[in-house]
Amino acid sequence: MESHASSPPRLRVQPLDASVSFRNLAYDRLKKAITEMDIYAHPSEIRLDERQLSQDLAVSRTPVREAITLLEQEGFVRSVPRRGVFVVKKTKNEILEMITVWAALESMSARLAAQNATDQDLKRLKLLFSDFENEKPGDHLSEYSDANIAFHQTIIRLGGCKLIADMSENLFIHMRAIRRVTIGQDNRAERSIIDHMNIIEALLARDADRAERLVREHTFGLHAHVEKHGDFLG
Repeated sequence: MESHASSPPRLRVQPLDASVSFRNLAYDRLKKAITEMDIYAHPSEIRLDERQLSQDLAVSRTPVREAITLLEQEGFVRSVPRRGVFVVKKTKNEILEMITVWAALESMSARLAAQNATDQDLKRLKLLFSDFENEKPGDHLSEYSDANIAFHQTIIRLGGCKLIADMSENLFIHMRAIRRVTIGQDNRAERSIIDHMNIIEALLARDADRAERLVREHTFGLHAHVEKHGDFLG
């Protein structure tokens, strides 16, 4: 992956509403901003600047510091003595393990969705890709990447298991970023939409075994790609 000479990305955060706990609001805004970042698309470390964040959020540095402590406990950021606080990036081996765990969680969610989700909810999955029926996904990678990520999130949600949803939450920041950075590589967008249509077909047919298998195989396709091409992860 080519390195970029531009400055590291900066979190996009909105000022806080003073009627709610500043710490909790700061935590929510920072977590959302980190989750929405493409943390593997830039080679540089992503450092959190407390002073800048307090200005962006329009609060003192205390609630920002408290929010960062919570985020560190959850594994989203890490403190490095005398250097600062950085968004956590995983190594290649760690990402491969996370993809394996995601495959287990999402494939079970697909099985549960095939058994329990409503027909209306399952049909909405297909609507995520309606814009690409007459267009190649590779020609609209940013839009397709968003639809791709929404698809996998929705499978987890339609499974209806809160524990699986909770377990997948902290994986999602990394899975989202890896899916986004790899979707344009090795013709993956065109191949992934075929996988998605097959998964939706299995779900609508209420074929839980096939839906589970297809989701697992699809995710392990990402695993194989990262294993082969993911040296930029370190």
